[in-house]
Amino acid sequence: MLVRAAVEGFLTHAERQLRFSPATITAYRLILEKFLGTVPKELEVSELSLAAFRAFIRDEQIKGKLAPASIALHVACLKSFGKFLAQSHLTEQNLTRKLATPKLPKRLVTFIPQKTLAVKNLPELENPSLPMVRARFLLELIYGSGLRVSECAALKWSSFNFKERSVRVLGKGNKERIVPVTELTELWAGKYRDKLAEASLLPVSSSPVFMNRSRKPNSTRTLRSDIYGILRALGWEGKAGPHTLRHSFATHLLENGADIMGVKELLGHSSLSTTQVYTHVTAERLKEAFKKSHPRN
Repeated sequence: MLVRAAVEGFLTHAERQLRFSPATITAYRLILEKFLGTVPKELEVSELSLAAFRAFIRDEQIKGKLAPASIALHVACLKSFGKFLAQSHLTEQNLTRKLATPKLPKRLVTFIPQKTLAVKNLPELENPSLPMVRARFLLELIYGSGLRVSECAALKWSSFNFKERSVRVLGKGNKERIVPVTELTELWAGKYRDKLAEASLLPVSSSPVFMNRSRKPNSTRTLRSDIYGILRALGWEGKAGPHTLRHSFATHLLENGADIMGVKELLGHSSLSTTQVYTHVTAERLKEAFKKSHPRN
């Protein structure tokens, strides 16, 4: 099999079986197309070598002047591709297993203070439009349950169990989890359903929760715009997107004494190390509080 055909097979597998996000598929396609440009057009998979992958990464570092995070993405893409080749028995072993991933500097996540997101600070909605109610419901869903925006976009009304006050979420890697929802989320879900009905978009259990006039799911771009608008209306001047809300959800839980393993499950993280970034945030806050408050300091 030609390497070019193997790349297409991998991307199809990543999208359909591994359920990689559209953004990841797009990024991986661009990286692998660049890689294909560095090897002969008629190269067979059996002729691939670790040296070819290493040369590609080295050239990208030198010519592209890429940041460590970008190089790490390139390496992750090649490793996924190499694993696919081995599992599909197109190569005898995973050629990319020994590719080195650059060490990334630890960066503190951006989050919104608890007082900013207090209910009393949220704007009053008089005669609100459907998009305004949708934005408020979305804010409660992401901040109240820690969902990713892509997970919100994929929700159907059947995903909710308001009797148990929970929502079933399909996360990364096609992993399902059940997450609690707040009273406010339930309240705004009802108001949002009413607005949909007023717009002749009466939802049924199989309907997308966030849908447009054609009853198709709203794009993640639309939902990001909703969150940006409502956070700016709150007076927040920092990063204003769904992931900032998700960071705030996790940070506030830990600040208020939640167990990190519980937060990991709520967020749908496969590795505890991914969740531990939030402990760095809370540790820094504790240091600042100590500096300001301790009489010996």
